Amino acid sequence: MIPATIVPGHRVASGLNGNPKFPGGTIRMQQPHFAARGLDLGSFYPGTLNVSLAPWQFQPGTPRHTFRALKWHPTEPAEDFSFFEVVVHRAEGAPARGWIYFPHPETKQAHFQRADVLELLLPWMEGLAYGARIHLEAPSGQMSFLPPP
Repeated sequence: MIPATIVPGHRVASGLNGNPKFPGGTIRMQQPHFAARGLDLGSFYPGTLNVSLAPWQFQPGTPRHTFRALKWHPTEPAEDFSFFEVVVHRAEGAPARGWIYFPHPETKQAHFQRADVLELLLPWMEGLAYGARIHLEAPSGQMSFLPPP
């Protein structure tokens, strides 16, 4: 398991930043496109939980799902997305299964993440807050975690 810290994100995925270009957030806009390709995200909170692995780094491996050239927005260019399985462990409560949501940086137009930050799609979990420590598990081969140098 890899330690991670919950950090603030851009609030675009959830729509909490109020950007009228993404009404309801990017995840709500993308969900039907992912579902049409076989990935149902309906049981997950429609926003991402951003976590910093610092000083650890991550290296994507073979994702469970990859969607190329997904045209999910009427005016934005198509993007590539990959999804990696993840289990989140926290101090209190049962572990939660979800996805590492990975918009490919080379096709993403804006709202880039720092190199140590992953975005997670999970069921709603009470009690999570910025600065909280959690632990992540991902299947070997899907995502590698690199220790600090």
